[in-house]
Amino acid sequence: MAKLQGLLSDSGNAFSSAIVVGVLLSVWLSYKLIVTLRDPLRTVPGPFLARFTKLWYLRNVWRGDFEKTNVALHKKHGSVVRIAPNYYSIDDADAIKTIYGHGTHFVKAKWYIASGNPKSETPDIFTELNPTRHAENRRKVAALYSMSSLVPMEQNAIDCAKILVGKFTAFAEQRVSFNLQVWLQYFAFDTIALITLSKRFGFLDTGTDNAGMIAALDHYLRYLSKVGIYPEWHSFLMRVLSFFPNTGSRYLGIFTQQQVAEGQKTKPKSLLEKDEAKQTDDFLTKLLRMHALQPDKFPISAVFGTCMTNIGAGSDTTSVSLAGIMHQLMKSPATVAKLRQELDQAVEERGSTEILSFQESQRLPYLQAVIKEGLRLHPATGFPMVRVVPKGGVQMCGRFFPEKTEVGVNTWVAHANKDMFGPDAEQFRPERWLEDPEKAAEMNRNILTFGAGSRTCIGKNISLLEISILIPELVRKFNFTLVDPNRPLESENVWFVKQKNLECYVSLRK
Repeated sequence: MAKLQGLLSDSGNAFSSAIVVGVLLSVWLSYKLIVTLRDPLRTVPGPFLARFTKLWYLRNVWRGDFEKTNVALHKKHGSVVRIAPNYYSIDDADAIKTIYGHGTHFVKAKWYIASGNPKSETPDIFTELNPTRHAENRRKVAALYSMSSLVPMEQNAIDCAKILVGKFTAFAEQRVSFNLQVWLQYFAFDTIALITLSKRFGFLDTGTDNAGMIAALDHYLRYLSKVGIYPEWHSFLMRVLSFFPNTGSRYLGIFTQQQVAEGQKTKPKSLLEKDEAKQTDDFLTKLLRMHALQPDKFPISAVFGTCMTNIGAGSDTTSVSLAGIMHQLMKSPATVAKLRQELDQAVEERGSTEILSFQESQRLPYLQAVIKEGLRLHPATGFPMVRVVPKGGVQMCGRFFPEKTEVGVNTWVAHANKDMFGPDAEQFRPERWLEDPEKAAEMNRNILTFGAGSRTCIGKNISLLEISILIPELVRKFNFTLVDPNRPLESENVWFVKQKNLECYVSLRK
């Protein structure tokens, strides 16, 4: 009898719990329904679940191909698409100027918080949301990233390009296949290390992920791409991850701190306190000098943050861009032939077969058109660059967006716009950049490979320097062929859209 009474009691408790859960769920659904009905943007199309929860967006980001999903959504629904509650993806040239143009009052959304250290009192220029502080911090280091400051350092890229040429020559003689994207990342990582620290990580020498640097960076990107959707969890999760020093941003942070500390020990204070900077000094030397001269205005945390930005963002963006250009060239033999004709003529006129300098590459119009077209078709970043609508709201795409609405343009979406780039926008055709100067200027204004406006990637010139030096050298000296030309290119979007199966053969050009 007592056992029966216990079972009845348990059943009653379970029934009561089910009622409570049901009531709470009903209240939540009712609240969501009311919010939806009152939403001035309720008629904006998009996936059904995206109207109620961020989980639809999280799921599609987790799949690793959101850039394709985003393009498909705009093809289906038009210029404005809902991808989460109060978050809209935009495909419109005028909206690009409105959201990202200089002087705009749109600010970065909290998605970017997950890229930084929640304990830091001085966020880096990528994660700083406040536009005033961002502008102040950017001005302090902007001169270091100007092309005039970087060109004297191009020998670093040339040295790494020579090593890579040696490796590819060996692959050609051995007739072995290799993953081109991986080796281009080795090149980009070793080059940015030379530019930042005057030392290579040695990826090009060993052909392996030394010390797990690339794996740590990959872990960091996977983290920020998902946690950025729920930034309120970032502080808690970082506290948990702090117990695992060999993962992601924690690992990269420790490594960078070690390099800064070593620089402080090895570079004499008397040298740093003299304002005698050499153009060929690495970033760390220049940054430590700035700190020594004005420690209050440029604290050691700024030295660390700038080096961390270089190391953390300086390899993936460049390697993805290089691989994207090379992949398109491998599929376009006519373009390669035309490009080689321009390169061969330039080499003949200069009377030397040495690697073309950055300045020389800038004088080759077809080369620059090839680079622009490759960057257009496979840009490095693959999520909308999300911003918050300022006070008072804004009118875009024939709709009014209230303040605090989150909006963004995905580079892949913008670069696929047929109104801007023509009905053949999906094709690799460098000639589009050379046909009409006015149209080319308009297209240039709508290329978002490195962002736009005041938030343009500060390392843009480093990447362009490396690309302009390496691409012509590879095209001049080698023939690249895909192992399986019929196999579609596979990429994984974790903020950077990294190619996964770029397996190819290389042979020496006769």
